[in-house]
Amino acid sequence: MGNISILFKREFSSFFASPVAYVFIGIFLILSAVFSFFIGGLYERGQADLVPFFNFHPWLYLFLVPAIAMRSWAEERKSGTIELLMTLPISAWQAMLAKHLAAWVVLGLSLVLTFPLWLTVNYLGDPDNGIIFAAYIGSWLMSGAFLSIGLCMSALTKNQVVAFILSVVVCFLFVVSGSNIVLDAFKSWAPSVLMDTVASFSFLTHFEAMAKGVIALDDLGYFLLVTVCWLFAGLVLIEQKKAD
Repeated sequence: MGNISILFKREFSSFFASPVAYVFIGIFLILSAVFSFFIGGLYERGQADLVPFFNFHPWLYLFLVPAIAMRSWAEERKSGTIELLMTLPISAWQAMLAKHLAAWVVLGLSLVLTFPLWLTVNYLGDPDNGIIFAAYIGSWLMSGAFLSIGLCMSALTKNQVVAFILSVVVCFLFVVSGSNIVLDAFKSWAPSVLMDTVASFSFLTHFEAMAKGVIALDDLGYFLLVTVCWLFAGLVLIEQKKAD
């Protein structure tokens, strides 16, 4: 854990040593406000909740999380520092975990800084704060799943743009897999079991339940399982590059 702590501090400080974290947090806060008030109609709905705010999170993460993850391994490989990193007395999984945790904390900080919206709905009405808190937890867990995919794609290539595009494509598939457009394409020929399986991969399906205040073990387990699986896939890629 000592190595992970050291690497975590290194990665976390690197976000704030450059404009990356500031730009990401600023864009996230601005877009969250725009989507909540101008598109989601937070005031016009006449309800004291943050449903319009959380409804757009999967689509915000779809582009913003790959943007913050694309440099994690791609930059290491491009600059050649990955060889130096792997010569240190640390394992690849420690480096992968530290990178994920550092970026995940930045994502969590972005969510925490949206607290004025929470204060606003409490000022305007009497919301169910338990539901809002559950939605925040669900959003953070979902961002971790997005992030693990981004890290895996970053480990695949040394080109940050390619890593970003691959991450967006894969994340998009996970977001829309449970939508009617996708399911309708399977309806005419696929058995119901296959359709249910495809729908179960959707980030939207699992997050919508948590956004309503229902923190079920299967939804928690889903996001954690996706995170672990994609981090493991990224670890395999790093080990392969290390062997080469």
